[in-house]
Amino acid sequence: MNSLDHAPLAGVIVVSLEQAISAPFCTRQLAELGATVIKVERPGGDFARGYDSIVHGTASYFMWANRGKQSIVLDLKDDVDRATFDALIAGADVFIHNIAPDAAQRAHIDAKTLGKLHPDLIACEISGYGPGGPRSNDRAYDLAIQAEAGAFSVTGNDEVSKVGFSIADISAGMYALTSILAALVRRDRTGEGAQIQVSMLDSVAEWMAGPMYGTVYSGSQPARTGRRHHGIAPYGTYKLSDGRVILIAVQNDREWERLARNVLQSDLLNDNSDFATAQERIANVHALETEMNRVFAERDADEIVALLAENDIAVARVNDLQGVWNHEQLRARNRFETISIPNGQTAEVLKSPFDISNWVPDTSGVPNLDEHNDATISEIIERGKS
Repeated sequence: MNSLDHAPLAGVIVVSLEQAISAPFCTRQLAELGATVIKVERPGGDFARGYDSIVHGTASYFMWANRGKQSIVLDLKDDVDRATFDALIAGADVFIHNIAPDAAQRAHIDAKTLGKLHPDLIACEISGYGPGGPRSNDRAYDLAIQAEAGAFSVTGNDEVSKVGFSIADISAGMYALTSILAALVRRDRTGEGAQIQVSMLDSVAEWMAGPMYGTVYSGSQPARTGRRHHGIAPYGTYKLSDGRVILIAVQNDREWERLARNVLQSDLLNDNSDFATAQERIANVHALETEMNRVFAERDADEIVALLAENDIAVARVNDLQGVWNHEQLRARNRFETISIPNGQTAEVLKSPFDISNWVPDTSGVPNLDEHNDATISEIIERGKS
C-alpha cells in the first residue's frame, strides 16, 4: 500500500503567499495531510528564513513551519511574475495569505476579490485584528496579540508575563486549517468556494473566553497564579527532597483523600475540614502548599513518587526542552524522523501529530528558496486553463 494513495488531501493544490508563522504553520499541516503546497516567497524569501541559523544553517522556526512544501519566488509588482501568480491561483483549490488587509486589497489578492474571479476557490486570509474596525491594519505580532487578548493578564506571578510560545500564530493557523478543511468538505457537496477570514485577536480571545466570562460575570479579574491552577488545588509544582520538581494534579475530592491519607500521611492534612473540598483547598491554598512542601522536603523522594503512582495520582515531571527532546514516551513511540533542510543538510524533527489509519504523513523536507518543481508548477497552471 502506498500511503500517498490514502493521503486525505491528495490532489488538493494550495498556493500560499505567506511569511512568519501563522499561515506557514497552517499550510504545513495541509502539506502533511497530502496537499501540494506552493509557497510563494518575495524576492529575498520569507523573512522567517533569517530568524536564526541554528539548525545547520536553517532557522529553527522556519524549519518547524515549512516542511513538505515547494518554494517559488515571485515579485507581484513584476508583470511576468504577476501573470505566473495569477495562473497559479487559477489552478489552485486553496489560496491563503497572511499579509496586511490593506496590502492584500491593493494587490487585488484579498479573499473577496479572488472569490469573484474564481467562484470555486477557497481563499483564506489571516490577519492580526481582522478586516473592518479601527485596528484592522495595525501591525500584529504574536506578543502584541497576546497582550491585546488578555493572555498576559492571566500569566505570570506578581508581574504579567507572555505565554512562552507563539499562541497567537498557532491558534490562528489552526483555525485557518479547520476552516479550510470544512470549506473543502462543503465544496465537495455543493461546488461552492469560500472566503475565510481568520483573526489572530479573535483566535486568542476565544481561547481566553473561559476566564474572561468568569471575570465579566463575577466582576473580578482572576489572580495570576504562576505555576498553580487558579481554581483547583493541589494542582501545581512541588520540589522533592532530592531536588526534583514535579507537578501534582488533583481533580476531585476522592483523589485528594487518597493523596492526603496514603501519600502525604500528614496529621494536618488528613481529615482537616479546611481542605476537605475543592473550594476549601483553594481558599486555604497557601497553608495547603506550605504543609505539602514540608512533607516533601522531609520524606524520601523515591518513596513519594512510588506512592503517587500506587495511589493513581496524576504526576508529571517539569521538563526543560532538552528533557522533552529525550522524553522516553516520545522516543519509545518513534515520534521522530530525519528530514532534508536547505543547503543539503538534514535534521531530526518531531513527526507530524496526525495519526490516521492506512496512511503515514510523507514530508519532503524544508525547501530551499525557489526550490520548486517546474513540472508541478506547469501542471497547476495548465489546470487553471482547463
